[in-house]
Amino acid sequence: MDLQEFLAHVGRGDLIEGGSEAPRFMHHAAQDAFRVTSRLNSGYCTPDEVRALLTELTGRPVDGSVALFPPFHSEFGKNLTLGKDVFINLGCRFQDTGGITIGDGTLIGHGSTLTTLNHAIDPDRRADMLPAPIVIGRKVWLGASVTVVPGVTIGDGAIVGAGSVVTRDVPANAIVAGVPARVLRETGFDAQPA
Repeated sequence: MDLQEFLAHVGRGDLIEGGSEAPRFMHHAAQDAFRVTSRLNSGYCTPDEVRALLTELTGRPVDGSVALFPPFHSEFGKNLTLGKDVFINLGCRFQDTGGITIGDGTLIGHGSTLTTLNHAIDPDRRADMLPAPIVIGRKVWLGASVTVVPGVTIGDGAIVGAGSVVTRDVPANAIVAGVPARVLRETGFDAQPA
């Protein structure tokens, strides 16, 4: 299995069966991601060096407007897409194997966790994983220590309160908070393209 085959597999939402070739590929790819993030997290990096390491991690160009404050952890990297003017604060953890897309102008608060894999409920199949992407729209603000679970889409302009656990889709321009996060009100603004 190569990267393109694996990305197509998870892109279809196909089961990653425990003991199959797919988890072996994941574990190999994780070692590459850990090598990059260890360099990112082991000492001071200029903003340009951070972007260069993110480009290496993701395998695609990262816009010069992207900013990230280390430490940062990603267990895959190659299924992470960052828009322009994205800011990721310190201590974030991204499990992007199932796909994470972050839209232009989005702010990710420190200590946030984005996860894209669920394990099987059956204890005899617990090693099986089901990928589901996270899509975060444009001009979204995730507060500190937010957790977003697999398969969630957060609409443009939404705000997620600190400490929330987002278990379902968030409408555009909504403010959500809580465990699980629920809609509190609208922002009163319409997130417009830049």
